[in-house]
Amino acid sequence: MTSVSGMDDDTVLNQINDLVAEEHRLLESSRMGEGGLDPQEEARLKAVEVALDRCWDLLRQRRANRHVGRDPEDAHLRDATTVEGYQQ
Repeated sequence: MTSVSGMDDDTVLNQINDLVAEEHRLLESSRMGEGGLDPQEEARLKAVEVALDRCWDLLRQRRANRHVGRDPEDAHLRDATTVEGYQQ
């Protein structure tokens, strides 16, 4: 994933859109092929899902900082373990 920490909201959103498009391609590929995705594609899909979670978390941090009068640039890209530990 491209480093998005310290980027503006539009850059983070562009990264999210790119990741969503890749996720859709992988999911569509899994529906079209017999037996789903191969192990490499499965691993890539998981990596894309984690990257999406991290980007959305960064965007939420930036927006929350802005909402309370803080600098959105203080937001940082959290590690996957932290982000994946959040309850939905």
